[in-house]
Amino acid sequence: MRDNIYTTINDMKNKFKIALISVGIFSISLAHAQDHSVGHKIGSAAKDVGHKTSEVTVKGAAAVTGKRYKNHWAPTGELIYIDKHSRYYYVDKRGHYQYLKKSQLRTKPFKH
Repeated sequence: MRDNIYTTINDMKNKFKIALISVGIFSISLAHAQDHSVGHKIGSAAKDVGHKTSEVTVKGAAAVTGKRYKNHWAPTGELIYIDKHSRYYYVDKRGHYQYLKKSQLRTKPFKH
């Protein structure tokens, strides 16, 4: 009778150990998945902030160095500037200069 109780208790201990190890592995895999998504979101937000900073900086520089072409807008609704070589350009959402032909300019602003 005593041997039967001890084997039952040992079986229960082994099952408990297996269950505990399974839960541990499962929780570690979930924690790793969450760390990846949080890191991805932080990286994405940092990239967005960098693009916005670049856009604002370049637009400020364009306002100082370039001449604003009044009553004309880019196809995306951005302001048009003229550089010292008489080329038309605007600054996109990433802070890059986008040069346009005069035929590509709009005389009315773009409505979202």
